[in-house]
Amino acid sequence: MFSTILIILIVIIAAILIYAATRPDDFVTTRTATIKALPEAIFPLINDFRRWPEWSPYEKLDPNMQRTLSGAESGKGAAYAWEGNGTAGKGRMEIVKSVPSSLVALKLDFEKPFRANNSVDFTLTPSGDGTAVSWAMRGSRPIIAKLMGLFMNFDRLIGRDFETGLANLKRLTEA
Repeated sequence: MFSTILIILIVIIAAILIYAATRPDDFVTTRTATIKALPEAIFPLINDFRRWPEWSPYEKLDPNMQRTLSGAESGKGAAYAWEGNGTAGKGRMEIVKSVPSSLVALKLDFEKPFRANNSVDFTLTPSGDGTAVSWAMRGSRPIIAKLMGLFMNFDRLIGRDFETGLANLKRLTEA
């Protein structure tokens, strides 16, 4: 009886691992909002890490979070490191490409609560009487992330934060 239960348990675990291994190796999470403001009004808020506390939802995760700015003041070469509680974690991001009023690309490295290396793009595209602002994050999904993804919807979790950030940008620039 015990050996039968053990065999069934092993088969179930093996099936879960095999299924997780078939999941995509990479992920992309993207959200877009149309903001009734010129790209020139939105771009400085994204291109300068000193302005992120005004709109980024991640700035509110830990009121005692330690932040370190280095490199350029804004644009390519500007870097932002943080260390906070279990929710905020620890990591660093750096602007690797900055095209005035149209693109800010970041290299995003998490150390805690888990290690991950991702890329983030903010794309601003004129659209009618406003600007379509897209926030996208791309990265690889190691097996542990694939397993977790079977039980959690990361696109929804991350996407919710992106939607909040975009709404904050909208509120700031449309006011």
